[in-house]
Amino acid sequence: MTFEREIVVDGKGHLLGRLASIVAKQLLNGQKVTVVRCEELNVSGSFYRNKLKYLAYLRKRCVINPARGPFHFRAPSRIFYRAIRGMIPHKTARGTAALARLKLFEGVPPPFDRKKRMVVPAALRVLRLKPGRKYCTVKRISSEMGWKYQGIVERLEEKRKAKGKVYVQRKKALEKRKAEAAAIVVKELEPVVAKLNTLGH
Repeated sequence: MTFEREIVVDGKGHLLGRLASIVAKQLLNGQKVTVVRCEELNVSGSFYRNKLKYLAYLRKRCVINPARGPFHFRAPSRIFYRAIRGMIPHKTARGTAALARLKLFEGVPPPFDRKKRMVVPAALRVLRLKPGRKYCTVKRISSEMGWKYQGIVERLEEKRKAKGKVYVQRKKALEKRKAEAAAIVVKELEPVVAKLNTLGH
């Protein structure tokens, strides 16, 4: 990635760990990174295997007082945040500053719905995972572990996609009208252009 003011990454179809490592490196280099649609991130391995791993993670707690931590976040954005945090020296000033440059969201909230979203080829599941291998989405793990907002996020995403479809149709219609208007102008100017050509212009 080249250095930009802010990079917006669409998390859909990316492998969680691979994307986390690339994002962590960019953050440490001083780049601001925003990842949207964290619920659509993929994890290699079957859902059953990943659920067992998460349940094992839930058992890791303070015996004396579980409120002391570790804290087991259920939201997809927080699961991804923890993966990135593990790849950054977050207890140092440099690591804290790096994490401050990170923004993570479920769905695509405004103003990111109007911004260009990128993919990271080095972390895409279709390019990195062997065909036929099992994988699952983070949203399924999260919802089975207690994340309550999958339905709300899906509903908001449907509304956003419908709005985007209308925008694209209007843009295409406008471009078509512009092209038609340009063709009419070119036709009207044909005699003038012909006369200019005879005069050597």
